[in-house]
Amino acid sequence: MSAELDGQAAAAEEALAGTPQRAGWFRFYFEDQHWEWSEQVERMHGYEPGTVVPTTELVLSHKHPEDRQQVAATIDEMLHTHSAFSTRHRIIDTAGAVHHVVVVGDQLTDHNDVVIGTHGYYIDITPTADQAIITAKVAEIAQHRAVIEQAKGMLMLVYGIDADAAFDLLKWRSQETNVKLRRLAEQIAEDFCAVRDKVIGSRSSFDHLLLTAHARAVEGGETASATAHD
Repeated sequence: MSAELDGQAAAAEEALAGTPQRAGWFRFYFEDQHWEWSEQVERMHGYEPGTVVPTTELVLSHKHPEDRQQVAATIDEMLHTHSAFSTRHRIIDTAGAVHHVVVVGDQLTDHNDVVIGTHGYYIDITPTADQAIITAKVAEIAQHRAVIEQAKGMLMLVYGIDADAAFDLLKWRSQETNVKLRRLAEQIAEDFCAVRDKVIGSRSSFDHLLLTAHARAVEGGETASATAHD
């Protein structure tokens, strides 16, 4: 693995550390269809870290039978188009428990900017709150004055993750898109407020906003170096 890919791996590990079962990273290499999972994703599937080598067959075997065909089609499309993607489906862990997950992936490139795979994150969004609680929290989030805190709150609300994991996801997108964290958070907050009711009804709307916020943020100015995102 090149030094640049090592750096990408380290960034992903740092960005999603501290969230044992709610969020974790993955990588998938197109040439040999080789998968890598973080410890968090291994645990999400019911495995102790280091006890399993993920393969496409294993990945698909954990998908809920009703969702397996959809995920297989997404993997096939990914192999042919090399495009970013997002999907939400159910996985079944080794104990038989069903997890609702969202998987978001972006292009993985080598030091020559050649696309060699995809990488991104799993988020376990198994429902833990009803619609009334979600609606109440939207009003609470809207009162936050700090834009990064506001964007964190929106990620927490939509994906059902804690504050640390929400901040880690913001950092991950900031690093991967070279857009300052504050500017990216502003764009995400602005996008969320514009389509708030639609996002509450369908989290997939927010997946798209999260993956494309950097493009709108750049239009408004402020890119960032790999080491400065504040």
